[in-house]
Amino acid sequence: MGKRRVVVTKYVKSEIGKAVFARLLEGEDLLETITQVATKSKIHAGFFNLIGTLKSANLGYYQNGKYTPIEMKKPLEIVSCLGNISMKEGKPFPHAHLTVSDDRGRVFGGHAMPGCIIGVTAELALIEALGLKMTRQFDEVTKLSLLSFSKSTARTRKSRTTSS
Repeated sequence: MGKRRVVVTKYVKSEIGKAVFARLLEGEDLLETITQVATKSKIHAGFFNLIGTLKSANLGYYQNGKYTPIEMKKPLEIVSCLGNISMKEGKPFPHAHLTVSDDRGRVFGGHAMPGCIIGVTAELALIEALGLKMTRQFDEVTKLSLLSFSKSTARTRKSRTTSS
């Protein structure tokens, strides 16, 4: 038997903060709108999911240090969109993976890139991670902005409901 490789994954625990729900409108850019919602809600670390429709999708497939574009210029159903919010260059940054289907039920997926345009509507659920600092930092080896995180004492749990 070969020697077992031991991998130590870094992780931190966090409490759940506020939950923000938004309806995205036809013609909006998916990633730009998620960024705007996170910015207005003052969420700097968290995760989200989203369902709805797209007029067109721009996905990426990562290989050899770059994303190969997968463009679909047709109506699509968002089967699933999952991601996280971290800070990059001083502002909230959504990192998302997107699964979509066409009118024949064929499914496509990849890294959500700018240019995913909302169709009729999309529904976003954004959840804040309290006491956590999540940032993106460029990695020379992978050519990606990789996630790094640590505990933060900047935010504390508040129990109040607000709307905008």
